Amino acid sequence: MDFSFLTYKPVLVGLHLGFAIVGIDAFLWLAGEFLAGTFGKLRVKTAAVIGVLGFALSWLVGGYYYVVYYGKLVKPVIKAGVAPWSHAIFMETKEHIFLFVVPLAVTALLLAFLKKEEIKEYNLSGLAKTLAILVALLGLLIGAMGYMVSAAARWGQ
Repeated sequence: MDFSFLTYKPVLVGLHLGFAIVGIDAFLWLAGEFLAGTFGKLRVKTAAVIGVLGFALSWLVGGYYYVVYYGKLVKPVIKAGVAPWSHAIFMETKEHIFLFVVPLAVTALLLAFLKKEEIKEYNLSGLAKTLAILVALLGLLIGAMGYMVSAAARWGQ
C-alpha cells in the first residue's frame, strides 16, 4: 500500500484533527449514555471504543507530524513570529494534557465494559459520568489550543 500521501503536511494535520473530532464526538456520545444511566450495552461499548481509537489515532498522527515537520518547520516560524509565547504556552500545555487524555479515555472504556450491576455495586456511576465528560472537555480544550498554535504559525509567516 502506498502511504506517500503522508508526506503532505495538510493531510497529516487533517487526519490529526479528524481523528480528534471523532474521539471528542464519541466521548460526548458516551457521556450522554452514562448520564442516561445506560451501562453495559453494546452502544456504550461502541462509543467508548470509537472514542479511544479516535484519540489514539490522533495521538499517533499528531506525534508523527510533530517529529517530522512541526519541530523543524513550524516551531521556528512561531518562535520568530508575532506570538512566540504561543508555542511555550499552548503547545506545551496541549502536549502535556494529551499525554493523560488517552489513559483517561481507556479508563472510561473499561468502565463502559462493566455491567450495570457492577457499576451500581461499586458506586461507579458518578465516576463514569465525570470521566466521560472530562475526556470530551479536555479534547475540546486541546482543540482550541491547537487552533491557537496554528494561528500563531500563520501570523508568523
